[in-house]
Amino acid sequence: MFRFFKRKQAPTEAVAVSQPVPDSVQRPEAAPVPAPIAESLAAVEPAAAPEPRPEPQPEQQAQQPPAGWFGRLRQGLRKTGAGLSGLFGAARIDEALFEELETALILADAGSAATAHVLDELRRKVRSTRAETPQQVRELLRDVLAELLAPLEKPLDIGRTSPTVIMMVGVNGAGKTTSIGKLTRHLQAAGCKVLLAAGDTFRAAAREQLAAWGQRNDVQVIAQQGGDPAAVAFDSVQAGRARGMDVVIIDTAGRLPTQAHLMEELRKVKRVIGKAMEGAPHEAILVIDATNGQNALAQLRAFDDTLGLSGIILTKLDGSAKGGVIAAIARERPVPIYFIGVGESLEDLQVFDAAAFARALVDG
Repeated sequence: MFRFFKRKQAPTEAVAVSQPVPDSVQRPEAAPVPAPIAESLAAVEPAAAPEPRPEPQPEQQAQQPPAGWFGRLRQGLRKTGAGLSGLFGAARIDEALFEELETALILADAGSAATAHVLDELRRKVRSTRAETPQQVRELLRDVLAELLAPLEKPLDIGRTSPTVIMMVGVNGAGKTTSIGKLTRHLQAAGCKVLLAAGDTFRAAAREQLAAWGQRNDVQVIAQQGGDPAAVAFDSVQAGRARGMDVVIIDTAGRLPTQAHLMEELRKVKRVIGKAMEGAPHEAILVIDATNGQNALAQLRAFDDTLGLSGIILTKLDGSAKGGVIAAIARERPVPIYFIGVGESLEDLQVFDAAAFARALVDG
């Protein structure tokens, strides 16, 4: 069953998005915002709450990504796919084929550890199945990659706490703020009330961009000019609780993992969020630009060591990205991939599907 997260059906449990919410479930009325918070915040208030998108009936739910989306994924991975699929026209299964596969995987940014694992598993499957043609080997390679990536396929859980607080992090240019806007639309489609927090207080452009997404999605945006990021995060969590929000998404300033003092500031923001609400943030999501290759893995290590990441959004799989870095992530730092971005439109942020990704990567 296709799903991307669980939403609140009752205060104490979470259910799959695809399950309709009974009419009997009542959301608490939004409490007034305390005066100190109201005075310190500049909020972009929506004109009206958005209409939730109708949810598909069980018989209409897709068992695999829509053809259009899968086509865009294949197009985004065309360089790697062409490099791999082109190897299976040979008439023989020999060591030369495995050497060419090794080169293709390394060039696809899979890394040495993941490449060695994939080839070991592929050789084992070839022997156990007695594969005789290169086409059979290609099918087995697809299976090996799908098995490697399967642990990364995990839905984003929403609803175990109210509100669920999400902290978004990443380097400048990875598509963090845009991903927040797209994720907000997904959450709204499930009937969730979302509050955004402009925690990147150093760049006016970042606040303006998030405010634009807030207006586009008709959600509230909390912002301060030149304020302390931790203070913005604290006030936003309190505002989310007071207003009866389901989700609070906190943007943060982009930074390089080598900037130790800025990475330490992320720890401070996380600690302060925990003071505003016990157990928060409930999700720490890293946005990674897929075109960064093995550098993306270095970013993952640094942010995970700093914050203890709960998930990843992998963006820009719509052009020059090679895609093999996902195999490196699965082998070396298997943080779940919640979503992948294959384009600029709202619908192009899609749930990560290990089998579909492996198919697009291998088939070209």
